[in-house]
Amino acid sequence: MGRIDETFAALKQRREVALVPFIMAGDPDLDATRVLLQAAVSAGADLIELGVPFSDPTADGPVIQRAGVRALQRGTSLRQILELVAELRRGGMTTPIILFGYFNPFLHYGPERLAADARAAGVDGLLVVDLPPEEADELWVPARAAGLDVIFLLAPTSDARRIKAVLRKASGFVYFVSMTGVTGTQAIDSADVARMVQGLRRTCRLPIGVGFGISTAEQATAVAAYADAVVVGSAIVKLVEAEGHSPALARSVGGFIGALKDAVRAKAAV
Repeated sequence: MGRIDETFAALKQRREVALVPFIMAGDPDLDATRVLLQAAVSAGADLIELGVPFSDPTADGPVIQRAGVRALQRGTSLRQILELVAELRRGGMTTPIILFGYFNPFLHYGPERLAADARAAGVDGLLVVDLPPEEADELWVPARAAGLDVIFLLAPTSDARRIKAVLRKASGFVYFVSMTGVTGTQAIDSADVARMVQGLRRTCRLPIGVGFGISTAEQATAVAAYADAVVVGSAIVKLVEAEGHSPALARSVGGFIGALKDAVRAKAAV
């Protein structure tokens, strides 16, 4: 079992749901990213999605797009991100880290090289937004051979054929996108998403994470009632954007993540 499987197994024993915050690497800079990742873990993050900035993030709304631009303007590279992960692992961080990005930077780095270097750095999984399972082998084969989980997306529009294709290759967990459209632009209809997730469980044996449109503790609590993981991105990135290099950055983001974790954890006590 890898760290992702172990984390979900431990949470299941405690009847808890995972909180998965998204942090864009390099926003406002890599030193701040290091501090933010440490703050997220201290606040109770169970897994972390670490964003790899890309110039054309088609699935992301304006908040995360701006974060990616800021990171790229700082010169943030995939190599630097892997070095940061390796540094955090040497410092004792054990929380699973998933590289979240688009195929172009991964392809440019080299799929086999990425799989080997990511594994050596201490990355646990890859989530490639624009890589469907039918076209994933170039990255999926070396990633799985290196012991990395590959997380795929499902959406409200996914039909039975697409669900079957995703489940054939997915590992770690399945990321259910709660709405059509881009991240951070609208709230979700939790009751409607709950029905879709419950339907997905009939064929999916992996944990199911739900993301897109979750920005408050109340929304996180609602999603925790039917999901195995609650993923929060744009709301955290918006806080980072507001604080910038302020001394309050880590405290603000850590406090928000802590409130989300408290809300998710409260479902275990019900």
